[in-house]
Amino acid sequence: MTTTATPRATTGTERPAGAIDPRGPQLAAALTAVVLVAVLLLPTSYAVPLLAAQAVLFAVGAVRGVHATPHAWLFRTLVRPRLAPPTEWEAPEPPRFAQAVGLAFALVGLVAFAAGATVVAQVAVGFALVAALLNAVFAFCLGCEVYLLVRRFIATV
Repeated sequence: MTTTATPRATTGTERPAGAIDPRGPQLAAALTAVVLVAVLLLPTSYAVPLLAAQAVLFAVGAVRGVHATPHAWLFRTLVRPRLAPPTEWEAPEPPRFAQAVGLAFALVGLVAFAAGATVVAQVAVGFALVAALLNAVFAFCLGCEVYLLVRRFIATV
């Protein structure tokens, strides 16, 4: 999902400073979706450590940026060299915000699992899964769109 409403998103093959290839976060979303499906299908004793690992990945993406995640390394090293150059670039802030939203849902899930509220945990993981699938399958980053809406709202206030 490209966030063309942000100032740094551009089209063309030249990479603006700080911009990211939007296919990288899309790959990360696909891998995240696989992990979250496993969290929902596995017994709690396996689901909790897996969700904790996913929370750490979300935290890295939220704090250091999506370019610093293991998923980004995988994309840069194994996937991107086999693809045509991107036709557009994306500002890094919206995907970073999306990672923070994913982290929030993962933390809610972890707290709910710890409190014995398995259904609440599964709902939180389910919301994160839906967002990841939207990005992975349709290149629609829900967290990125929320970021843009918040920016527009703040600009009007």
